[in-house]
Amino acid sequence: MENIRIGVYVCWCGTNISLIVDVETIAKEIEQLPDVVVSKAYKYMCSDPGQDMIIKDIKEYNLNRIIVAACSPRIHELTFKKVLEKANINPYFFEMVNIREQVSWVHTNSEKATKKSKTLINAAIHRIVHHEAIDKRFVKINPATLIIGAGISGINAALEIADAGRKVYLIERESKIGGLVSQIDLAYPYLTNVKQIMDLLPVNILLTGKRMGA
Repeated sequence: MENIRIGVYVCWCGTNISLIVDVETIAKEIEQLPDVVVSKAYKYMCSDPGQDMIIKDIKEYNLNRIIVAACSPRIHELTFKKVLEKANINPYFFEMVNIREQVSWVHTNSEKATKKSKTLINAAIHRIVHHEAIDKRFVKINPATLIIGAGISGINAALEIADAGRKVYLIERESKIGGLVSQIDLAYPYLTNVKQIMDLLPVNILLTGKRMGA
C-alpha cells in the first residue's frame, strides 16, 4: 500500500477569503487529520512565492498528494497541476477546494463559513486518497466535421466551419435542405422569398470549394 502524504494549502486570496473565513485556524486544525503531513495558510497561493512554497514542501516532506483551498478550479486548477509537474508528481494527485465562490462570497457569518470550509477540505482529504495517476495520451484525429441535418442551423454551422478553413460534411435525409424554413413563403423583416434563397444554397455550397472542402 502506498504511504499517503498530503499537503494542504489554504489561500487567503487577499481578503476575499480571509475576511470571512478563519484560514489560520483551519490550517492548524486540518494538520491534525490522518494522512495530512503539512498544512499552511498563505496570502496568495497562486503567486510565485506560493507555488514555490508547495514545491519546496513536496521535496522536504516527501508529499504525494496536494490540496489547495482557494478560488474556483476554473481559474487556477491548471496552475497548481503545473506546480505538481514541476515537482515531478503526477498532476492528477491534486484536489482543489473552492472556499471563495462557495463559501466566503456567499456567507456573512464567519463561524459558519469557517466550519463549512473545514468540511469541504475534509471531504477533499477523504477523496484524494483514492486518486490514481493518469498519464496524458496523444492520438491522431480527423479534423473534418460531420454535421447531420441541413436545416438553417446546420447550414450556418457548416459554412462557419468551412470558412475557418476546415473540411466539413453536411448530411440531409430529405431531398432538399433548409428544414422547416424551406416551407416558409416570405421571411421577416424584408419579406424575402425563402424558396428562392433555398434553391440557390445547394449550388453555392457545392461550388464553393473553401466552404465545403470540395
